[in-house]
Amino acid sequence: MESKIKTLNEKLAEAYLGGGQVRIDKQHKNKKLTARERVKYLLDDGSFEEIGALVTHRTKDFGMDKQKLYGDGVVTGYGTINGKLIYVFAQDFTVFGGSLSETHAEKICKIMDLALKVGAPLIGLNDSGGARIQEGVRSLGGYADIFYRNVQASGVIPQISAIMGPCAGGAVYSPAMTDFTMMVEGTSYMFVTGPNVVKTVTNEEVTSEELGGASTHSTKSGVAHITSSNDVECLEDIKRLISYLPQNNTETAPLLPFEFKDEVRESLSEIIPDNANKPYDMHQVISGIIDEDSFYEIHKDYAENIIVGFARLGGRSVGIVANQPMYLAGVLDVNSAKKAARFVRFCDAFNIPLLVLEDVPGFLPGTDQEWNGIIVHGAKLLYALSEATVPRVTVITRKAYGGAYDVMNSKHIGADMNFAWPSAEIAVMGAKGAAEIIFKKEINAAEDKEAKWKEKEAEYAELFANPYSAAQRGFIDEVILPKDTRRKLIKAFSMLENKEVVKPKRKHGNIPL
Repeated sequence: MESKIKTLNEKLAEAYLGGGQVRIDKQHKNKKLTARERVKYLLDDGSFEEIGALVTHRTKDFGMDKQKLYGDGVVTGYGTINGKLIYVFAQDFTVFGGSLSETHAEKICKIMDLALKVGAPLIGLNDSGGARIQEGVRSLGGYADIFYRNVQASGVIPQISAIMGPCAGGAVYSPAMTDFTMMVEGTSYMFVTGPNVVKTVTNEEVTSEELGGASTHSTKSGVAHITSSNDVECLEDIKRLISYLPQNNTETAPLLPFEFKDEVRESLSEIIPDNANKPYDMHQVISGIIDEDSFYEIHKDYAENIIVGFARLGGRSVGIVANQPMYLAGVLDVNSAKKAARFVRFCDAFNIPLLVLEDVPGFLPGTDQEWNGIIVHGAKLLYALSEATVPRVTVITRKAYGGAYDVMNSKHIGADMNFAWPSAEIAVMGAKGAAEIIFKKEINAAEDKEAKWKEKEAEYAELFANPYSAAQRGFIDEVILPKDTRRKLIKAFSMLENKEVVKPKRKHGNIPL
């Protein structure tokens, strides 16, 4: 019996590893890796334990009974990333095009069930031609079994999908229900219907890359959260992302060793321009606040008027949501609200504190925004932050105008600590527009209308275009110098570490989808 098992294992090794150890060298970096090479590179050396290596399909139709290969097109098992337990499946395109059969799906479901029972992240490396057509409805049922488990695991364990090849039809919905979707440039694509179907139905000529490539989904649709130039970079991105996340929803955000020192950052004092209408890069503010080189941006190329991502602050993993004045002046619109709301809900589900950096002149006006539902999409971010029970801290760097002030983690919707820089302007609208409305009669009656308008604009600005009126009402906890921001935030998040919120008893709320 022992010799039989040994012989079988040798055959498996030869079939999957080419008879030797897998090494990822410079030559591999720009090539597609095999399923097993991907698993090996992703996990710590020697940590992978395979489950279901001997599984074969059960199909007898269309001559499939003569084509049985071990594993049935998917490698499943568990291992560690930097010592943390991880469950993983990797579809193998070299076996029936990685197509999903009944047994292929059963292997994935078994791994998903284990991940949920144990409470550890699940990573799916997708590279599949879709449902195995020789099996008909059985393969479709397999997809539905996976979808159901994605939903049961949502908000309980982190789920990450890496699209490392084709992903079409029903196969795209499992990645869409996971927490993060990654794509590889030039070799991966996602779409519900392919170019041929699109041409037949709509008469549009489009390539797979244009329809559902990494660039399309990272800039236009927002389906892809992170894109990588090759397989190796994608796997490295997964490792980095995992480092910011807890194992499950009962654990707290990772905390690295940190010794509190002076933490003053003089460079922050030089970022805000004297001219309130001049843009600046919010990335500079983020870099000046966080631990060095710790920011990992999510959805970088989509809805660039808002920034979301993970960072470390005093060794603590935090989620950052920040308006970006460099794009559309940092306004909130349909896409930015959806992007930020999704990120906020993930952080809240997995106990990751939230830092909001605010410089927002309001919501983007226009028929395009109204007709595309800015009301309900803007409400998603408002709902997500109002619902969040993790520690929540806001820093207003400059503008906080209109309803956007409320939405961006204001005290009124449950923020724990709200700071403002002296450059902050907290008002219903900008001083120029407000003066035109409030002092319309006086301006029209004046001999020099322009001079009177500027006079009244300055009067309004002195009253409201500053943080002190809000601070007097307790809406701002403290007006701080920019250089002290990092020190204040580290202390605030440390103080809020044991925050608990008792929520009303309910099945779930009804977020404005």
